[in-house]
Amino acid sequence: MAVVYILAHFDDEYCGLPLVTAGVRAGEDQRFFYVADYASAELAERRYAESRALLAHLGVDPAHVLHVGQGTGALDGGVHRALPAAYEALRQAIAEVGAVEKIVVTAYEGGHMDHDMCALMAAKLAAAHGHPPIETISLYNGPRLGGPFFHGASPLPENGPVRRIRLSFGEWFAWMLAVRFFPSQTKTWLGLWPAMFFTYAKRGFGVQRLDPARIGQRPHAGVLFYERMFKVPYAEVRAAADAFLGPRLALHDHQEAE
Repeated sequence: MAVVYILAHFDDEYCGLPLVTAGVRAGEDQRFFYVADYASAELAERRYAESRALLAHLGVDPAHVLHVGQGTGALDGGVHRALPAAYEALRQAIAEVGAVEKIVVTAYEGGHMDHDMCALMAAKLAAAHGHPPIETISLYNGPRLGGPFFHGASPLPENGPVRRIRLSFGEWFAWMLAVRFFPSQTKTWLGLWPAMFFTYAKRGFGVQRLDPARIGQRPHAGVLFYERMFKVPYAEVRAAADAFLGPRLALHDHQEAE
């Protein structure tokens, strides 16, 4: 049985490295699927190579690392605008895997709209594969903050209990150094990396179980980080999600808002 990672962007796997390394040690059949398409084929190829290099370094078979979003039109920052195509590419790729033991996905946290849409698609795919557990990894979010500020790798209370994973000093150090595999994203990691490891130093690394009902709700009260930073309104993302999911979950979200 396979452990399936559904990720928006190349380098998202970095935020879940303790799960990946534990899976390698346990001999798990880990599969990595990246959803976002890129306007620049050159950039896509470079970033894909970076992720494959990191995962190969950890012991993951490069043949199990796939860019399923290529050619779907689900562009970086706009996966919600091409959900049917993105989902179909994922569905076909996962169908070839066989039985799914667990899904790991970026958290539904309002940090980046593409991350949230991956969580949405993970919930739908889990329902089609016998409801395997879905674990989520937090990247960044911004409740109670303003401007460019965010919480790095800080699981939202709205997403339920956190399962903490203990790491040795050597494991922490190796994880910190692994950021070197992403030279094309140096500017991004200069901001995100310190915030992530500040959180880890205080609280440790943890994952949460995704309740599928969450994808019909607002990630958290107040302005979302992606609304502030990427100027994408939650209403736009919600409308796209509702159109993709159908009326039942759309109604649930509207009831939550009342």
